[in-house]
Amino acid sequence: MEVAVLAYDGVFDSGLAAILDVLDNANAIGAEISDPPTWRVTTVGPRRQVRTRAGHLVDAQPLAHAEAADLLIVPALAASGPAELIDYVAGDESFPVRDLIAHTRDRGTAIASACAGTFLLAEAGILDGHRATTTWWLAPAFRARYPKVQVEESHMVVTSHGITTAGAAFGHVDLALAIVRAGSPALADLVARYLVIDERPSQSVYTIPSALAQSDPTVAAFERWARDRLAESISIPDAAKSIGVSERTLQRSVQRTLGTSPIRFIQDLRIERASHLLRTTQMSLETISRRVGYEHPNTLRVLLRERTGKTVAALRGI
Repeated sequence: MEVAVLAYDGVFDSGLAAILDVLDNANAIGAEISDPPTWRVTTVGPRRQVRTRAGHLVDAQPLAHAEAADLLIVPALAASGPAELIDYVAGDESFPVRDLIAHTRDRGTAIASACAGTFLLAEAGILDGHRATTTWWLAPAFRARYPKVQVEESHMVVTSHGITTAGAAFGHVDLALAIVRAGSPALADLVARYLVIDERPSQSVYTIPSALAQSDPTVAAFERWARDRLAESISIPDAAKSIGVSERTLQRSVQRTLGTSPIRFIQDLRIERASHLLRTTQMSLETISRRVGYEHPNTLRVLLRERTGKTVAALRGI
């Protein structure tokens, strides 16, 4: 497979390196299996030499070399926050990158990206009407700017109509491993073992609900109100009344900002607190369950497994 990896000024160093290293190792390790796939990787860029966010210089071939690729990979910009990221993806500096992405999609070539790189795909218009993911803490800004994209920020890797996206900065590793797995599951397993990579199907365990909530004043107020009452039976109408909005406004604000319902967000807060208590105290599961509003410990046990992918024993470090 011919692969073009895009490098541009300000690119996230570890993201670019992770993709190149995983594919290089896959090529090297492939000799251990029969009929292995191979990836011929070319780094392309808007100039012959680009500077990463950390200041390293990377040699690149002209963007025209991407025309022969079977897959274009777009690593993330190393931005400090949503404002800087959106300024870049919407500005003149990123136009050559966006133009390359759009024309690559027009040719029907597969495209992959991770973390903040998915903003470049969305800005180029190729994610409209499709499922995609991005790093969890940028999801509110992504959802607000690109309402036509179905954001699934809890997932680590999402593939939709030939476009693969991954979440989180080090989701570049998961993205590269997913590319290898598409060619050979056996080789992907070998690469993961040699590089000691644990595949992570979900970002949920890493999500910090309070960080997401700060993206909207109504959601932030709801989050503070709910945290004070996690041990109680929580009423959404009561919550709306207490923070001074209608129930419909609360529902819409939470859905728009977090992509979920107020009830599910409360569950997220309860799971977060329960996980913390399991890791840091010797309280019984029954006691923790009551502290986060669940009468029956098994309800909490099931939710913990669904949301974190871990058992109670694993969360306690047993």
